[in-house]
Formats: sequence, structure tokens, C-alpha cells
Amino acid sequence: MTSYDKTTIKHIHEGRFAAEVEITLHYDDEVDWSPTIGPADVEKLDRVIRALKQGDVKTAAKEAKVFELLPLAGE
Repeated sequence: MTSYDKTTIKHIHEGRFAAEVEITLHYDDEVDWSPTIGPADVEKLDRVIRALKQGDVKTAAKEAKVFELLPLAGE
């Protein structure tokens, strides 16, 4: 039985913003739905999403690398 953690980046797109949020995936051979995300990382993702929905880049940037999306062509 093997279990380990791996840090990765989760990409979020909300409105005209995108964010890269660092999270930890937990892999466990005993769990059928591995990998899983811990509660702290789920809450971090929720905080970043809420901040971006409100246009609060400063708050989102405390926990993520934030980008503003700029359309290059089209409507």
C-alpha cells in the first residue's frame, strides 16, 4: 500500500481572469478515487474563485498567480 503527496498547479478561469493555484494532490492506493485534494486546498480554491468573481485581484493574488485575459480577435 503506497500513499504520497504531489504538489501541482490548478488552473482557474473566472470571467476575465485566470489563476494558477498551487495545491497538493494526495495519492493513496487504498482509495478508488485517488488522487484527492485536502480540505485546506479546496477552501483555498474556493477563496480564489470568490475573489475573482468579485474582481478582487489583490485578495486572489495572496494565494494564486493571477492573470487578466485579453481577447485578441473576435467580438
